[in-house]
Amino acid sequence: MGPPNSTTVHGSELPPKTTEHCQAPRELKGYRKWMDENLMLLVTLSGVSLGVILGFSLRSFHLHEDSIMLISYPGELFMRILKLMILPLVISSLIAGSASLNARMNGKIALRTLVYFASTSLLNAILGIALVTLIHPGDPDLHNSIDRSTDRRAAVNLLDSLLDLGRNVFPDNIFQASFQQAHTVYVPKPAVLHAFNETVNENVDETLFDESIEQGTGAQREEVTEPALIRVIQYRSGTNTLGIVFFCLVFGTFLGTIGSKGQVVVDFFAAIFEVVMKMVTCVMWLTPVGISSVIAGKILGVTDLHLVMAQLMWFILTVTIGVVLYQFVIMQAIYYVFVRRNPFKFYAGLIQAMLTAFATASTAAALPVTFRCINDKLRVDQRITRFVLPIGCNINMDGTALFISVASIFIAQMSGMTLGFGELVTVLLTSTAASMSSASVPSAALVLLLVVLTAIDAPVQDVTLLFAVDWFVDRIRTTNNMLGDCYAAAVVEALSRKELMALDAAAILYQELPISTPNGHVSLEGQTELDSTCTIPDAVIVDMNAIMNTVQQQQQYQQQQQRNGYVNHKN
Repeated sequence: MGPPNSTTVHGSELPPKTTEHCQAPRELKGYRKWMDENLMLLVTLSGVSLGVILGFSLRSFHLHEDSIMLISYPGELFMRILKLMILPLVISSLIAGSASLNARMNGKIALRTLVYFASTSLLNAILGIALVTLIHPGDPDLHNSIDRSTDRRAAVNLLDSLLDLGRNVFPDNIFQASFQQAHTVYVPKPAVLHAFNETVNENVDETLFDESIEQGTGAQREEVTEPALIRVIQYRSGTNTLGIVFFCLVFGTFLGTIGSKGQVVVDFFAAIFEVVMKMVTCVMWLTPVGISSVIAGKILGVTDLHLVMAQLMWFILTVTIGVVLYQFVIMQAIYYVFVRRNPFKFYAGLIQAMLTAFATASTAAALPVTFRCINDKLRVDQRITRFVLPIGCNINMDGTALFISVASIFIAQMSGMTLGFGELVTVLLTSTAASMSSASVPSAALVLLLVVLTAIDAPVQDVTLLFAVDWFVDRIRTTNNMLGDCYAAAVVEALSRKELMALDAAAILYQELPISTPNGHVSLEGQTELDSTCTIPDAVIVDMNAIMNTVQQQQQYQQQQQRNGYVNHKN
């Protein structure tokens, strides 16, 4: 007896039709398909809109600090969950991504990525200098109308920032790098040395002080002697993502060179990456509550929003114009030149990640959402995205370079300083260097701004002028940072397409080779393990050039056939 609904033809039973009584979902069409594809984007956009409306609506009630804290609490938990996923996401993506490529390919991708990051950061600094010079938002009258902090900070040295960058790239303890990062601070000399100097110079100081009193100068000893500062390397709280990125890149690169013995480790980290991305998908359904809470809390936390916006409106407008010009003109032109596709379609696929970066004011916090958008929607090669995005969220700070160049010249303009060509070049170089050493945390650019102001001898204490508006400007420039990472991944993928195709062909060749022994030697018929001299990794590396030449010849052949108008319909 045959299965139900079976038919009999010439005495033989046929299986039932699979199209009948099928539980397969129907294909959505029209607006239902659009809603299904963009549901998460609409959820994120509703969270941003609700936060803005709620924040401005509740300002008239003058809520207590405890009430504002309770409104911000769901957003705080949302941020903590996103940051919780950063470390496992970065580690798993970098190790799995770099292990899937060979060492030569990793070097080429790293070089292209770093050149792209440095070029775009320099381009943003040039754009910021041009806009702030043309618009001239700094008004000397504004310098005296705003209350400023009188606390002077120690001058930040550019050399210290660059050296700290190197110390964090090469950590001395990978476990410590998970929660601390090195930085240079200036502290007074130890009490023993200070007391010794006072004892040695006591008689001389007393004589000079008495002579000054006798001459009627009225000099005070406290004004003559200043506490000496020394440079000390300390550790502060915060994940040293740069050090973790470097270690994972090196670890993954060497992991990919040991062949089948390391495949279990590669699969382990690839599985971790997939699990974290599934967790991100679940967390994103909390976006309306989390993002609206973050934005509403920030708006309610500003003391005098209208006065600050009115006084610093030209500064905010200058930064906003720079961000818009870079995102909608320069970035799209770069994408079209290298990728040769519609750049605005690529931009539309990143709106959800951009809104998350705007709400959280952190490229690292938006990294899980960025991975989801660029892998699932835009279909960029995961071998490239796992390599580029974790590096970009720590090094590529396009919006920060733009902000630092605008803010430093803005403060100089308020102080009545006239910057020559040499000072502008100094701002350009220091802004680019400082942006690449920036931490992916909110308001990190204000600390780096001290480096540029020190380089051009501008008032360092005037940085406090920008504290009141940095909560808003930080969100604007963070979208530049996040989009710069995604466009870098697309450009690097386009530049590395031939190598990626060669790796795909090499993977097919790898599967067709004889089974290897645990030591990586090919076990051929009639040979022992010691007699074999061929290894799979070496064979793959040796044949790379030949495979790339074959791919190029096939592409040329197809182009020639298209020119002749001949289309091959065979499989």
